[in-house]
Amino acid sequence: MTTLLPVTNSVCGLEYSVHQCPPRHWREVSMIFPGLTADGLLIVPTCQHSKMDLVQTGEAVEEEKDALLEKFMEFAKGVCNKATDRGHWADYIDPCSGLPMMHTDCTVPYGEVDGFSALLGYQTANAAGCKVLIHPRWGTSVYPATLFTKAPVTVLKKVIEEVESETTDTGYYQNFVSI
Repeated sequence: MTTLLPVTNSVCGLEYSVHQCPPRHWREVSMIFPGLTADGLLIVPTCQHSKMDLVQTGEAVEEEKDALLEKFMEFAKGVCNKATDRGHWADYIDPCSGLPMMHTDCTVPYGEVDGFSALLGYQTANAAGCKVLIHPRWGTSVYPATLFTKAPVTVLKKVIEEVESETTDTGYYQNFVSI
């Protein structure tokens, strides 16, 4: 497996890295995106540090999950739309369902936790029958989510910078409490 961009902190509060899709991970990805080839496919796992341990339950935890979901969706939609506008295939996974957001003809969910384990070597645990991610610094106070693209890493980095600039210029991320 090749990591093209190590874990990086974005100005909008997401931690992300960029990886070529490893052959052992391709089987799962090919079921989610039928017809897609592995050539040039990049996987971008993202994490957000949450204020609360997301394994816990309750209204406050659900509200934080919703806010983190909204933040990821805004970021991923911006990155994928800009990559697509430049002629590169891109999609992102809805962390709630595990299903792609742009290519909606698939019913096979992507395993976020397994993806982080395979790509970054993060540990996992079982909590109430659910597999959860253990971030090396944040433990289970983490919100993982993933996007995919065939944009070259140089284009991807530029697109991420543009999305970060646009969202910080508009004050979008000021609605979220910095953790």
